[in-house]
Amino acid sequence: MRIGILSDIHANLPALAAALSWLSKQQLDHIIAVGDIVGYGPHPKLVIRMLQRFGVQCIGGGTDLRVAFQLLSGAPRNSISDMTLRWTIQRLEEPELGFLKSLPYHHRIPLSRGQLVAFHGTPEDPEVKIDPGLPAADLLPLFERFEAACVVASGNHLPFERRLGERLLIDPGSVGLSLGGAPGADAAVLVDTPQGMSLRFEKLPYDTEWVAQDMALLGFPPPLIEAVRYGSFNPSGNSVSNATIEWVPSVRTRVE
Repeated sequence: MRIGILSDIHANLPALAAALSWLSKQQLDHIIAVGDIVGYGPHPKLVIRMLQRFGVQCIGGGTDLRVAFQLLSGAPRNSISDMTLRWTIQRLEEPELGFLKSLPYHHRIPLSRGQLVAFHGTPEDPEVKIDPGLPAADLLPLFERFEAACVVASGNHLPFERRLGERLLIDPGSVGLSLGGAPGADAAVLVDTPQGMSLRFEKLPYDTEWVAQDMALLGFPPPLIEAVRYGSFNPSGNSVSNATIEWVPSVRTRVE
């Protein structure tokens, strides 16, 4: 069995198109998108439509949950998260919001030995990320809980593979907001056979400058635009937290 794995598309249509174009050539049995379909990017409606057209099995992530049910802070804030999610909510209509509301938060696929279980973040909360560097003794109960041979736990925006004996922990990285220090769309293919599992990561080029300029025209925060361009929130090497970047818009910039 061959399974294509995507995550963290973040409303980036050219990145998703590049990833799906590559995956369409891999003779796959399944394609799954493991959360954070929208948020932070300029093409939420078109991304949802493309995933539906390709029949991708989608799983809800934290940004999808917050957009679908409008779970934002009550007071106006200048954080990247609040600003872009509010912008996304204003651009989606009921068909897209209904799609996001209907997303499951887990997905399972039978494998030769056990099963693959996929979720964004943790099984309990799509916004709380698993530390893939935890001791094996802390990670193995997660596999045992789901009788899983493979766990896909996305959300770190960095491709990651860790083998725990015959078991495999995966984060496929991010399609639309890869933060590994190089621009491009992350995708992965898992190959499962009776003899075991193998994994291939791919970094796919797309027109990041086109997306960056689109974001700029729409009034997106400059740090987010630079992250798309350079594959990092921190291209200059200065100490910046991805979660706490605040943006004060210029006089000429309008964010709706």
